[in-house]
Amino acid sequence: MSTHAPVHATGIGKYRWTICALLFFATTINYLDRQVLSLLAPDLSKEFGWTNSDYANITAAFQFVYAISMLFAGRFIDKIGTKKAFILAITVWSLGAIMHAYAIFFGEAINSIATALGLAAVPVSIAGFMISRAVLAIGEAGNFPAAIKATAEYFPKKERSFATGIFNSGANIGAVLAPIAVPLIAAAWGWQATFIIVGAVGFIWLGAWMVFYDKPEQQKRLSAEELAYINHDQITDGVVEQSDNGKKFSWFQLLAYRQTWAFAFGKFMTDGVWWFFLFWLPKYLAAQYGMKTTEFVVPLAVLYSMTMVGSIGGGWLPTYFIHRGDAPYDGRMKAMLMIAVLPLVVLLAQPLGYLSFWVPVILIGIGASAHQAWSANIFTTVSDMFPKKAVASVVGIGGMAGGLGGVLITKLGGWLFDYYGNQGQLQTGYTVMFAICALAYLVAWSVMKTLVPKYKVISDL
Repeated sequence: MSTHAPVHATGIGKYRWTICALLFFATTINYLDRQVLSLLAPDLSKEFGWTNSDYANITAAFQFVYAISMLFAGRFIDKIGTKKAFILAITVWSLGAIMHAYAIFFGEAINSIATALGLAAVPVSIAGFMISRAVLAIGEAGNFPAAIKATAEYFPKKERSFATGIFNSGANIGAVLAPIAVPLIAAAWGWQATFIIVGAVGFIWLGAWMVFYDKPEQQKRLSAEELAYINHDQITDGVVEQSDNGKKFSWFQLLAYRQTWAFAFGKFMTDGVWWFFLFWLPKYLAAQYGMKTTEFVVPLAVLYSMTMVGSIGGGWLPTYFIHRGDAPYDGRMKAMLMIAVLPLVVLLAQPLGYLSFWVPVILIGIGASAHQAWSANIFTTVSDMFPKKAVASVVGIGGMAGGLGGVLITKLGGWLFDYYGNQGQLQTGYTVMFAICALAYLVAWSVMKTLVPKYKVISDL
């Protein structure tokens, strides 16, 4: 339990919420850039002759590079600081997004190099999109470690999951805006222009970040009262949380803690569910219900609007338990157990899908909403238990685990859909995948609770 006296937020200033707004818009742009390919996938698959496995390989390239980059991104962010890290990250991922427009050029260049080295060539379109996705992944890997670190810097522990839920809901806004904007831009100017226009948005955000963000101690717009409020719960169980005491630590030290493994396993089991929904839903609606790209707009907008409620509501939920006296981690774990039950409704998506396409859309929307609620909380368990200087590094380790889980889910999905599709039983493949998505959270929660049964802050880093 915390040993500090209660401090109230009334009348102390609200600049920390400006930072939260910046993180919200960064995450919105992050998911806009990420989702363009999935929305254009049905048309691009026809244009370039991709199979489900080809598309899975392209998306898996993003997820694999994202996973590896997350490991290094977290460590890198802890070293260079949040402001510089975000500048670099959004610059790289915006350029990566724009590169998709020139995928054929990059594919031809890669094949020329492969031929010169005596290596087997890959179809030009697949090679080009894989390279573009890889660059996008390297940049986007910096978003969440940097955002969680910024949240730990600008918010007291009791507000962190709520702030995380708010900025994380930017993913849902991006997912809502994408099916509205992408088909319109593609219809007017073509798929290449779509990648260029959406990718360029990141540079607008970059200017605002450079103006409005500094470390709290150096932020002139932050009142002394608000800074004191941000730092008021740094004493937990008699241990003072420090931003940086100058003591060095390694990845291997972090891996010695069960708290690191609990977070990493939780991400490994559940991140792939979100990846699956994000990358495969348009293809699912096209394959199962014959929808065209322009027909995705309303169902996907409804689905991702639901997830915004889950993100913000899930971020708020643990505060109910915290205000009743639970330690932050304990309150979050109670909330996460409640959240982990909700995705079970996805088990009904295929059995009841014959009624209307709205049935799986709504049921998957509930599951995706639960994921965002889960995500808002699992991220915050890191800042609950680790000092601020290590937060991004631990998030990076978990992000790598989540990315690898996403690769497995994507590859499994591509194989199942091709296998059962060739037998005229595509719905069976989706039934298997929806079952995995539905059960993943309860498995993750059980293992996390076993590894870290009680709240314990890390004090020796």
